[in-house]
Amino acid sequence: MSAEIKTPWSREEFEQKLRDKEKYYHINHEFHVLMNSGKLDKEAIQGWVANRFYYQVAIPVKDAAIMSNCWDRDVRRHWIQRIIDHDGTEGDEGGIEAWLLLGEAVGLTRDELWSHKRLLPGVKFAIDAYVNFARQQPWEVAASSSLTELFAPKIHQKRLDKWPEYYPWIDEKGYRYFRKRLTEARRDVQHGLDITLDYYKTREDQERMLNVLQFKLDVLWTMLDCMWMAYIEKKPPFHNCK
Repeated sequence: MSAEIKTPWSREEFEQKLRDKEKYYHINHEFHVLMNSGKLDKEAIQGWVANRFYYQVAIPVKDAAIMSNCWDRDVRRHWIQRIIDHDGTEGDEGGIEAWLLLGEAVGLTRDELWSHKRLLPGVKFAIDAYVNFARQQPWEVAASSSLTELFAPKIHQKRLDKWPEYYPWIDEKGYRYFRKRLTEARRDVQHGLDITLDYYKTREDQERMLNVLQFKLDVLWTMLDCMWMAYIEKKPPFHNCK
């Protein structure tokens, strides 16, 4: 008996399937819920900022890996903007610098952030897995894994709306990153979405893409699982080995 051939979803149906994955976005993790309700202490906020810094410096490496596998000049011309957005240029220091300002705003030093001495092993493992995924997959697949950006503007806006009220001890200069990403993320989403909707044509490929997006959602969720253990449960790695 031959295998059943499934009809591909239309572009609109496929896009909606992708957007339905929002329920697994890390904004719904209990750590984020507490953070966006003003219920984290200073140590937890600092821990989140320090651990997410490794993610910020990994993003342009991930994007460079995607470009290294891409032979389409037009795509590279567009995708390279993501690297520039984070690494910055003369006169526009970019997202990494903006995150360093956030670190200073919550009481961390630049040396603390660059040294990654607060980086939890599980967070590093998850982020490294994402970078390696980008190196090893076809560029279209790696590019579409970035579509968690579909859900990002909402999370940045929530921080801008509520953090000044909930965490008045955070210096206002720290919010530059979130403001910057509000427009960048929306632009990046459209490009990544166009690539995804164009590339995955069969139902089998479309279903595989949902798994690719879930992998990226798993990375972000796992990072917060690690932070929950360290900063909420107060059980950092090897806490019972002393």
